Amino acid sequence: MTQIITSATIDRPIEAVYAYVTTPGHWPEWHPSSLGVSGATDHSLLVGEQVTERFLVAGRRGEVVWTVREREAPRRWVIAGVITSGAGGSGVVSYSLTAHGDATDFRREFTYPLPNPLYALLDALLLRRRIRAESAEAVRQLKRRLEASAGG
Repeated sequence: MTQIITSATIDRPIEAVYAYVTTPGHWPEWHPSSLGVSGATDHSLLVGEQVTERFLVAGRRGEVVWTVREREAPRRWVIAGVITSGAGGSGVVSYSLTAHGDATDFRREFTYPLPNPLYALLDALLLRRRIRAESAEAVRQLKRRLEASAGG
C-alpha cells in the first residue's frame, strides 16, 4: 500500500471546511486531478452515497466511483473508490479535521494498493512522486480558495 498524506491549517471554521470538501461538486474547484463529477454532487455526502469522478492523476485519465464509507461530521469523512475505466484499480481517501478556534487543521490521506511487483516499481519510480505533488497542490488550492471566500 502507498499512503500520501497532505495537510494544512485553513483559516475557516471546521463546519465550513467540512461542508466544502465533502461536497463533490466543489472538487474540480480545488483538486487539479478532478476533471468533473456526476451523480450526488450538490451536498455533503452521507454514508453509502456515491459519486462518479473523471480524473487525471499522474498522467492517467479515467473514471472512479467513490462510495462514502465513514462520516463523523465535522471531523472525519472517508470514501472508497473503484476505477471503472482502463486497467482498474482502487483507493481510499480520508479527510480528518480538527478545530483550533476559528481555524481548521485539515488532513487528507490517499491510500492505494500495489497489486503486483511491476506496479510497485512504477509507483516507486514515478507515480508516487507525481501523486504526492498533485495532492500537495490540491491542499494548497483548497486553503487559498476557502480563505479567499472568507473575505468576500
